[in-house]
Amino acid sequence: MRLPLAEIIAQQQANGVQILTVTLPHSLAMDGLPPIHKDPFDRLLIAQAIAEGAELVSADHLIARYPVRLLW
Repeated sequence: MRLPLAEIIAQQQANGVQILTVTLPHSLAMDGLPPIHKDPFDRLLIAQAIAEGAELVSADHLIARYPVRLLW
């Protein structure tokens, strides 16, 4: 049985996962990324993780080519 999204998020926040808002510096940081990944949302996540010094959870092999800490 699939849990409701709100419950999954609450459980993960209890585990220390943080929800980040998108800020102007995150958006502007996208401009400095090399054009490896073409998906703008993935580029935003990469820029946000780099700017925040956060670890990004992804199995996308293209994201691994950026200077971002990856989990998975």
